[in-house]
Amino acid sequence: QRQLVESGGGLVQAGGSLRLSCAASGRTFSSYTMGWFRQAPGKEREFVAAISWSGGSTYYADSVKGRFTISRDNAKNTVYLQMNSLKPEDTAVYYCAADQNPLAYRRTEPGKYAYWGQGTQVTVSS
Repeated sequence: QRQLVESGGGLVQAGGSLRLSCAASGRTFSSYTMGWFRQAPGKEREFVAAISWSGGSTYYADSVKGRFTISRDNAKNTVYLQMNSLKPEDTAVYYCAADQNPLAYRRTEPGKYAYWGQGTQVTVSS
């Protein structure tokens, strides 16, 4: 059974940094597009960033561009989200997701991703 497990969330002050990890198990996701989404209370799940199977192409939501960096290590079957200059509006549950299309890194609709992790909470205090 394919699984995605996020870690690295927590409480941080505005301006701080966090690094989220998404570890895949059960089957390699090295040929999948991987994405990060987030969902704040009372809001819809929204796209944050995605990366192609090789790591050669990335795509970001405008709200995080220049502050967040997505990367992957296929040897470790892990995807990362480095978050810098965090703002209170970044507070949300962050989810890792996988899309079987290896080049779907511009796909921002949650419904297009087939596999999801359980999420990790990120809270940014002002």
